[in-house]
Amino acid sequence: MHPNISRIVAAARDAGLDISIERFPEGTRTAADAARAVGCDVAQIVKSLVFMADGSPVVALVSGANRVDLAKLAAALGSDEARRASGDEAREATGFAIGGVPPFGHSASGAAVLVDTDLLAHERVWAAAGLPDAVFAIQPHELVRASGGRIADLAESPHG
Repeated sequence: MHPNISRIVAAARDAGLDISIERFPEGTRTAADAARAVGCDVAQIVKSLVFMADGSPVVALVSGANRVDLAKLAAALGSDEARRASGDEAREATGFAIGGVPPFGHSASGAAVLVDTDLLAHERVWAAAGLPDAVFAIQPHELVRASGGRIADLAESPHG
């Protein structure tokens, strides 16, 4: 088992979860790729996106159908500004490369975790498991619990 996947399985076990990792050679790097691979709606894909808010890392767990509204993200954290993290910042904050960032099992960076309210509308969602071709299914309430996340409205308005 790849070390990244082992970290996720161990983190899940520490949270009282027994997850099953599925790997797709065609890749699950984007929400659309992941939805195609697992056979679900793109809204059921958890995008684990890393941002910097007032210089501190935050992981936003967002529905694959949504884009993050930076003003909403900053407001949810009580921050003055937020921006997308660079690849290096994302790896430093989580221990994983963009495209495979899981919702939990991050490096001990103390990154805050926010969970998009739209993910709660589903019985099951699919999240990255540490690699661009690995995912696992999880119930949204377990996602919130295991990630230590705080639920927040993070989605851009459909009207821009």
